[in-house]
Amino acid sequence: MAHPKRRQSTTRRDKRRTHYKAEAPTIAVCSVTGEAHLYHRAYWHEGKLYYKGKVVMEKEEAAA
Repeated sequence: MAHPKRRQSTTRRDKRRTHYKAEAPTIAVCSVTGEAHLYHRAYWHEGKLYYKGKVVMEKEEAAA
């Protein structure tokens, strides 16, 4: 098994790791509700579940 002859410095290690960055998620604004949401994800707005600008499901009220 190969082993390095010398220990790699922290600066050299950190320079290699700079390419891995956290990215902010892309956010869309619905034209129907005006709600900001993630792309390709359903989202709740005023008790209704929307996807692609259409109501997919409505929230059921719990029986009291």
